[in-house]
Formats: sequence, C-alpha cells, structure tokens
Amino acid sequence: MGTTSFGQDIWAQFVHGLRSTFVTGLLGGGIAFVLGTAIGFVAGYKGGIVDEILNVLTNVVLVLPALVVLIVAVAYLDVRGLVVQALFIGLTSWPWAARAVRSQALSLATRDYVDLARLSGRRTWKIITTEIAPNMSSYLVMSFILLFGGAVLIAAGLDFIGLGPTGGVSLGLMLESSVQWSALQLGMWWWFVPPGAGITLLVGSMYILNVGLDEVFNPKLREL
Repeated sequence: MGTTSFGQDIWAQFVHGLRSTFVTGLLGGGIAFVLGTAIGFVAGYKGGIVDEILNVLTNVVLVLPALVVLIVAVAYLDVRGLVVQALFIGLTSWPWAARAVRSQALSLATRDYVDLARLSGRRTWKIITTEIAPNMSSYLVMSFILLFGGAVLIAAGLDFIGLGPTGGVSLGLMLESSVQWSALQLGMWWWFVPPGAGITLLVGSMYILNVGLDEVFNPKLREL
C-alpha cells in the first residue's frame, strides 16, 4: 500500500487502525446496547410511573444533538483514548434501542406465560431474562449489529475532525491525517482510499449481516 509523506507504512497503519475502529465500535455499541435494552425492558415490563419516567429520560437524550454533545465533551478532555471515546458514544446512542425494546416488551409483558411467572413470585429481572428476552433474541442481535455499525461511523467522524484518540491510530485518524497533509492534492490515493474502503466495508458488512439475519428470523421474508 505504499507509505505516507513521512515514510510511514500504510499497511501497518491500516491493520492497527482497523483493529482500533473495530474495538471502538464493539465497546460503544455494547455500552449502548446494554443501556438501551435494560431501560427498554424495565420500562416495558413495569409500565406505569416507571415507564413514564424512563420514557421521559429516553426522549430527553433522544432529542439532544448527539454529535454536538460528543464534540463538546471530547474536545475538553486532556487525554482521549478508545475506551473514553467508546463510553461517550455508548452514552449518547442508546435511546432508539430503548424505545424499540420497550415497544416489544410492552407486548410480551401481557402474555399468559409472563403473567404465570409473575404470579409464581419470580423476581422482575428473572422474568425479563428468562421469559421476555429469549423471545426477542433475534431482535436483540440485530439491534446490537446496528448499534455496532453506528458506533463505527460516529467514531470515524470524531477521528476525522481531529477528536480521536491521542497517541493512537484508527481508520478515521488515517483519513484525517491524509487530508491534513494534502494527500488528495498530491495524488497519494493509497493514503486515503484504504481507510475509507475499510470503514465502508465494515459498516456495509454489518448492514448485510443484519438484512440476512432478518430474512432468517422473519418467516415473512423467507424465500419459498
């Protein structure tokens, strides 16, 4: 893949950058998934005042301009790393997952087997994890995949505007560096094409995987 203007190996940067981008997406998507599903399950199962409070919290976070909040928060950090970036991404990406899980949990919470489990005296989290969540397993898997892809795109955007991890390398930071040192004007396509293609293929593969799983889990979409 050649080298940069400073003699740095593009292939080595791409390999390490792909790993960093994947880890950021995994952590950021995982944090958003845990928060979103937990809040969605509790709101959908409990209902009443608990549902109203959690729904208000979700709506407040949902209407916040997530990218602006991330830019302001990350810009004021002295030291930025993958974990910190993933944490901020996860804390701002969970609301839509919470709303989606809540709508499904509201429907499942009224089923007969859930009522029987409730009458038997089982605890709330026991009912959610053993009676409701297994019936939403396919939906939860696809939600995590979408959150993963979204976290990768957000991380790449932050890296591209210079708010990525300090002292590290990622696909977004490779793009930022190539723009900063005029790789496009110099015709050094091997500097910015690989990271751009890597981000596109990573997020695109997540989308294709999500569509494929949807066809597997949804009987209405299966081909005869």
